[in-house]
Amino acid sequence: MLAVFKNGVVDPPKELHSPASSKAVGKDKTPEETLKDCLASDPNNGVSLDFLNKVIMAYVPPRPLGMPHQRLFCSVDDVHCMFLGNLNNLCNLNKQYGLSKGGNEAMFVIEAYRTLRDRSPIPAHQVLKELEGSFAFVIYDHRSDTVFVALGADKAVNLFWGVAADGSVMISDDVSLIKASCRKSFAPFPPGCMYHSDRGLISFEHPMYKMKAMPRVDSEGAMCGAYFAVDAYSKVNSMPRVGSEANWATWG
Repeated sequence: MLAVFKNGVVDPPKELHSPASSKAVGKDKTPEETLKDCLASDPNNGVSLDFLNKVIMAYVPPRPLGMPHQRLFCSVDDVHCMFLGNLNNLCNLNKQYGLSKGGNEAMFVIEAYRTLRDRSPIPAHQVLKELEGSFAFVIYDHRSDTVFVALGADKAVNLFWGVAADGSVMISDDVSLIKASCRKSFAPFPPGCMYHSDRGLISFEHPMYKMKAMPRVDSEGAMCGAYFAVDAYSKVNSMPRVGSEANWATWG
């Protein structure tokens, strides 16, 4: 899966960008060229959505062999979700949220997002802690122009993000797609964390602590986009909100 966010839709941590990208030998691929590469892996079944040339989401179904985790793509009322992995407690979650027993993980994530965005005071980090299994997802809420990304804490699923030469932020489970356009300006998305386009990068495992960037050097000795991890010595100034505004739309 591949998501491309242009025109300031996503404001990534500044440490994600590496000056070494400008010194790399060869030509960077544009996000559009990388999109074509993504879809070319399965031209008959791959699909993409383009939102006013600001956001592009591309999905290629999993192959029978070589992909241990399922990939899902779902859209409901202008909320679009790409999901990778499996939720072991999906049946219980669907029952808890009053959803259809036949719904898949991507449908659950969308419906839970919409419910919490519109009606529930439950903070996002609490909801994500309830998800049992290996998962990564990217949500784009077209109506509010909101992006919400999360990666499970068990490190069984990988997710990468980076900054392309044109400033676009790219997110994918395929690191080769990210490298093609972002060169050195990329990093693994940190496990147990979530990113919200309004609130930035937050650990849902340890929401009371701030995130810190740590230098990352590749095999050639070049500085790359930083690793991000919880700073155990730096707490946030206040508790996360638990009122009516503390939902996925505002505290995610």
